Amino acid sequence: MPESDPQTAFRLRDVAVPAFGPSLLYGVSNGAILPVIALSARELGASMAASGFIVALVGVGSLVSNIPAALFTARHGERRSMVAASLVSALAMLLCIFATSLGMLAAGVFMVGIASSVFLLARQGYMVDAVPAGMRARALSTLAGTMRIGVFVGPFAGAALIHLMDLQGAYWVALVAVLGAGAIAAVAPDMKAPLNEGEVPPARPRMHEVFRAHRHVYLTLGLGILLVSAVRASRQVVIPLWADHLGIDAAVTSVIYGLVAAVDMSVFYPAGVVMDRRGRRAVALPSALMMGLALIGIALSGGTAAFVITAMLLGLGNGISSGIVMTLGADAAPPHARTEFLGIWRFMADLGSSLGPVLLSGLTALVSLAAGVAAMGALGLAAAAVFWHRLPRPPSQR
Repeated sequence: MPESDPQTAFRLRDVAVPAFGPSLLYGVSNGAILPVIALSARELGASMAASGFIVALVGVGSLVSNIPAALFTARHGERRSMVAASLVSALAMLLCIFATSLGMLAAGVFMVGIASSVFLLARQGYMVDAVPAGMRARALSTLAGTMRIGVFVGPFAGAALIHLMDLQGAYWVALVAVLGAGAIAAVAPDMKAPLNEGEVPPARPRMHEVFRAHRHVYLTLGLGILLVSAVRASRQVVIPLWADHLGIDAAVTSVIYGLVAAVDMSVFYPAGVVMDRRGRRAVALPSALMMGLALIGIALSGGTAAFVITAMLLGLGNGISSGIVMTLGADAAPPHARTEFLGIWRFMADLGSSLGPVLLSGLTALVSLAAGVAAMGALGLAAAAVFWHRLPRPPSQR
């Protein structure tokens, strides 16, 4: 096998455990605790509004930590940063387990968001170093897909221990999972090439310098990422709310949600292969179009059958977009400032994820649920327009 063909020689399974193992376990951790944070807050005396605020602290912690996470990862490296993030997350779980006040619980939940920001940025950099550029999309799509599988499995693992240990059981599952993720990262090999003897590492650029040098990318393609992130985050709110709007009971809603999740998780690897072979545009554009049209279809649906079909189309669009944020970011990142670039990139994605549900809620309160859902669909179409203009066409279409 010729050495000049690293793409042929490399196989994803060669890095499956060190690259995908921590991602899967970290997903289990997040999936285990997300359904019970609000319940823990209620047990400690929080109002419904305060419980919702505490749940939102996961996203807030991640959002405000993206830039510091980039600086930390650039200084300490991807593997060490994943280990550190796992330890911080484990400490956060202990705070949640032994919380005797809302302040303790809120601090623990906020720390979960901080740790997630570091972990997700570091795992992306680790994978970019580990795989050839020609397999980047399928590797990052699989990385995102394993995280989604973990998030899907997490609530079931948490539920098993909740029966034995009450709500704290979910946090114990999360604690074991993040420690497992950290242990795998601790023994994983470093993927970045070491410096030669006597070689001095290049000076790291400042964050504002990176933004200024690449502001055109952030304000064009980055805008598309912000929009598609808003759409993806809103879908988790749209499905249960529209089901309730149609009078569908909770059990059937759960089945619909499960069907959507199954479609979502079944297509991430084929989507990555298409991106590697046909270009990023071949997946980014149809995924944004599909999600936008599906949300508009949901807003127009008046019965269960139409709702289920459009919801599954929404899941398909989200599924094929798995890894798109990481892949486009890795493609655009300059080699000498990759971590700093991706920190700002992730900030934009997280900002979109935070604003999406807020925009949906605001429009629902001011106009109607249908108007809010349709508006989120329009954002999906706007994201598709950005990808149409900013991403290169495959050679056969030029």
